[in-house]
Amino acid sequence: MNYLVVGAGLFGATFAHEAAKNGHNVTVIEKRDHLAGNVYTKEVDGIQVHQYGAHIFHTSNERVWKYVNQFAKFNRYTNSPIANFHGEIYNLPFNMNTFHQMWGVETPKQAMDKLKEQRAEMAGREIHNLEEQAISLVGRDIYEKLIKGYTEKQWGKKTTDLPAFIIKRLPVRFVYDNNYFNDDYQGIPIGGYTNLVKQMLASDQIKLQLNTNFFDQKDKYLEQYDQVIFTGMIDEFYQYQLGELEYRSLKFETEELAIGNYQGNAVVNYTDSQTPYTRVIEHKHFEFGQGDENKTIITKEYPANWKQGDEPYYPVNDQRNNDLFAKYQELAKKDKQVIFGGRLGQYKYYNMDQVIQQALLLTDSLFSSGETKI
Repeated sequence: MNYLVVGAGLFGATFAHEAAKNGHNVTVIEKRDHLAGNVYTKEVDGIQVHQYGAHIFHTSNERVWKYVNQFAKFNRYTNSPIANFHGEIYNLPFNMNTFHQMWGVETPKQAMDKLKEQRAEMAGREIHNLEEQAISLVGRDIYEKLIKGYTEKQWGKKTTDLPAFIIKRLPVRFVYDNNYFNDDYQGIPIGGYTNLVKQMLASDQIKLQLNTNFFDQKDKYLEQYDQVIFTGMIDEFYQYQLGELEYRSLKFETEELAIGNYQGNAVVNYTDSQTPYTRVIEHKHFEFGQGDENKTIITKEYPANWKQGDEPYYPVNDQRNNDLFAKYQELAKKDKQVIFGGRLGQYKYYNMDQVIQQALLLTDSLFSSGETKI
């Protein structure tokens, strides 16, 4: 078969690799001037710069882990972000280090007692919004300093106007452990994500076309190819005929500094409401300080409202949007030629491993590889 893959991110690259491996011809088109989608990395001063925000690969899915390790060797980077609230520094996720920094407690029992005292504010009360949900989980102090401002910047709405289900639970650990993820495997590909995706697409049966917008020749593509794998916005594909789905966008300010170490950590979250950005990323720390010892690259990340023409980064999975997406899914079910994949095509806030998992499930079903348990 002749496949057209729209988008050269992780979903598209995984599908293209598997289709080519199974003897099919694949054309991958990408509207940007580079491959790898939002995981694109660019080398500057010997530093792999994550151009679209920090991407730390983590998974407990052994098949997915083995899969990505075919294409790149991963380092042992462990995600341990810190929070800056008006100059007060706290470890994340919420653990014994956080509780000691917040309240001066030293033992798990002291921390548990303090949390119980803090949660009592919501005892017996019905929860209506994210603010009340957060306080019921971790209390007022942690909510005010580490959740409220960051969340309101992230979503562009007051926490009292956000639904409680956004944070059904918050990770709370009664150990001195700053590892953000609980997954079995974690790291960053040595040499960057761009090289990983490049290796995935390294086949004579895969043709890659950059700077190519599917919508410039949509009818021609649909006529020319047996099947289309579309990883863009599903509502855009259908010309928003049922209405717009809601997305959040991001803006990035990246700068080179004549200093070897700017903040001492790869990711620092700014959790107050006055600082306009949510976090600062210092890229060299993803690879343990490699690169020019007298220079560093930092990126400030600003959440933004999305409008048509902006780059969408993640869906807003509230009830209204999920209901609308279900209607677009009904349209898609009737269209046997087009398969939608990835965060935007499936309108889900996938992690990187979940994107690859979904692509492998699709190729399993199409190419009968026999491996369906992932």
